Amino acid sequence: MILIVENDPRCPPGLYGKLLRDWRVSHGVWRPYAGETAPPLRRASGVIILGGTLGVHDQASHPFLALVKAFIHEILAENLPLFGICLGAQLLAEALGAEVSSAHAGEKGCHALTLSDAGRKDPLFAGLPDSFPAFHWHNDSFEIPEGAELLASTVDCPAQAIRYGRAWGVQFHPEIDGPIMRDWCENALDKGPLITDFQRRQFTLHLVGEQLLYNFLGVVASCRSALSCRPNPAAERYCHIR
Repeated sequence: MILIVENDPRCPPGLYGKLLRDWRVSHGVWRPYAGETAPPLRRASGVIILGGTLGVHDQASHPFLALVKAFIHEILAENLPLFGICLGAQLLAEALGAEVSSAHAGEKGCHALTLSDAGRKDPLFAGLPDSFPAFHWHNDSFEIPEGAELLASTVDCPAQAIRYGRAWGVQFHPEIDGPIMRDWCENALDKGPLITDFQRRQFTLHLVGEQLLYNFLGVVASCRSALSCRPNPAAERYCHIR
């Protein structure tokens, strides 16, 4: 089973929930903010930790963060595949001893992401070009933890993707879909340009997100358990990612 940790009702699984259903991958969602009890980790073959409007240092106002942080340490101790997205990546970096702050410029909207040498060889980014657009919405960012590999960067945010063993963290949002985008932009002063740019790039953004999820499931399952052994349903379309 793929376990999704939802930290904020405004940051649901989005595209990833749809793809997991379409691919008939066994999965469940844990919502700690709603007071739900964490499921036994032994039931999960891999974990995806989503983003949120809160920050890693907001534990006083969001006490459930203590549970999520402890859960991440348990995942790392068990060496389970982990995919942290935005806040999820920041929580991973903090668990590994790295600083999370607003020292670098935040990002909102689509920005070009460039893979490092390690990123080009990493299984999470298999099938993707050396540079591609990704959707961002964050103020904080993380430093590279000791022992972790830098996989990708943008001009304004040097640490966009990291890997530590079987744990990956990305600062961008591969799970973004139309409903999430409209919700996030509801009160944004620049909502018009943001929505227009997202709609223009949505096909490519979804291809990128789909490829990343497929690759993560490949790491998790090795085409044996959670994901049945079949070809990538969108493999022939990735030539369109630029």
